Amino acid sequence: MLEIHSPTLDDAEALLEFELENRSYFEGWINAREPDYYNLGSVQHAIEMAQSDASADKAYQFLAKCNGVIVGRVNLTNVSRPYYNKATLGYRIGERFGGNGYGTKAVKKILEKARIELDLWRIEATIRLDNHGSARVLLNNSFVVYGTARRSMKLHGVWYDLIHFERHLSGCASEGSSCPADRTLTEPGSFQRSSRR
Repeated sequence: MLEIHSPTLDDAEALLEFELENRSYFEGWINAREPDYYNLGSVQHAIEMAQSDASADKAYQFLAKCNGVIVGRVNLTNVSRPYYNKATLGYRIGERFGGNGYGTKAVKKILEKARIELDLWRIEATIRLDNHGSARVLLNNSFVVYGTARRSMKLHGVWYDLIHFERHLSGCASEGSSCPADRTLTEPGSFQRSSRR
């Protein structure tokens, strides 16, 4: 059974092991962490900073666990209040845990928490145009596309296009009315244009 909870210092060793195991895999998709992150003291400090950010209503980090084992991470950052009540969603699933639906389930749980506990109205997410796995997670959780940005991310010397998703937790989306940005991608495979330049 998948569960999510905020990281504590008791999670530090397991979280370090998770990050080390997936370091090269994650760095294939996102910018690399600083090398000095990968030690127990740095991970403990990162957990303390995450707790501080949550207390200040700036960002919320969570671990996704299955039977007590960390399978991924999910977070809400860039919290903006009071007029927008929005945040940015990020998530990563360990390489050996992919294909089991953990990403979809973890995001579903975080959206419930965002709506009920954090009183957020809108969640945004940005992914690479060629990241069909992440797109599927968002589409499975009723996100819609509201824009693309060309040549927005440079990784390993290659420029990538980014695609922007949104999900309304209250307001027009939940009430069933027509939203201006309601342009849904029905299949990740519909990303036809190359994301590289």
